[in-house]
Amino acid sequence: MTTAPAATANDRTREVLRRLELDVERRLGGLLQGDYRGLVSGLGSEPGETRRYQPGDDVRRMDWNVTARFGGPHVRDTIADRELETSVLIDLSPSLDFGTTKLRKADLAMAAVAAVGILTDRSGNRLGAILATADGVRERQARSGRRHLMALLHHIATHGPASAVTHPHPAVFNDALRRLAGPGHRTGLAVVISDLLRPGWDDPLRAVTGRQETLVVEIVDPRELTLPNVGIIELQDRQTGAVTEINTRSDKVRARYEEAGRERLADHAHRVRRAGADHLVLRTDRDWVIDLARFVDRRRRGHRVRRPNR
Repeated sequence: MTTAPAATANDRTREVLRRLELDVERRLGGLLQGDYRGLVSGLGSEPGETRRYQPGDDVRRMDWNVTARFGGPHVRDTIADRELETSVLIDLSPSLDFGTTKLRKADLAMAAVAAVGILTDRSGNRLGAILATADGVRERQARSGRRHLMALLHHIATHGPASAVTHPHPAVFNDALRRLAGPGHRTGLAVVISDLLRPGWDDPLRAVTGRQETLVVEIVDPRELTLPNVGIIELQDRQTGAVTEINTRSDKVRARYEEAGRERLADHAHRVRRAGADHLVLRTDRDWVIDLARFVDRRRRGHRVRRPNR
């Protein structure tokens, strides 16, 4: 009798993961045609052609011999390595347990993990994961294969976002970033999936980008940016549990809320770029598969993040 509810929950989770896999595999695979060399090109291991240095290029790729020969700074591009390791960090903090469309932010975050995993598997690379959970930082060893990916997604689905009561401290996300930047992770691709609503992540993220090509996937719900006119409502901070009463009938209140949302997104984008990472925003009210495919296509066409001088 006691095993039936657990079995039912596992069956439901498997069904969700099966639909997610089919959606990502069919739609994303159909949108991304041709030779695929990774979600974000890594530094690679084989030297390629040299070219003149451009502001934002990684100074670690400076070719000093060619620079001296031609009297101007030159960098040497590298051929993307197909044996890279992809490490994904997923934030399961309380604020991810929110959604006003068909998806919660946590559902979209897991879909992003699935997409990264499927694209990683297509290119023959290994996928590892770090989870910021109610129990602290959890890590899953990097492996290849679809079975490993499905086990990882099941692990994420069964943990889910932490509640404000059980989550120990917002610093867990920053601790996970520091783990990602540690020496135990091979140089490759790091994908950070979060709504970035915790303080102090700039320096830990900068430590990650100092070692790995990094993509930050920011998860956003439309009600974090605009408020409907529905009278007086109560909003609860999922991190602290604090409740605030807001009169949405006020045009000024809605305008200030919308302005604060725009400023927050712009601030996050600036801080991510300043840290030296690529930035992709996925919204629960948009077709995230198309947004991801467009981002990958831009990357394949050579639109790379300009890394600031540090």
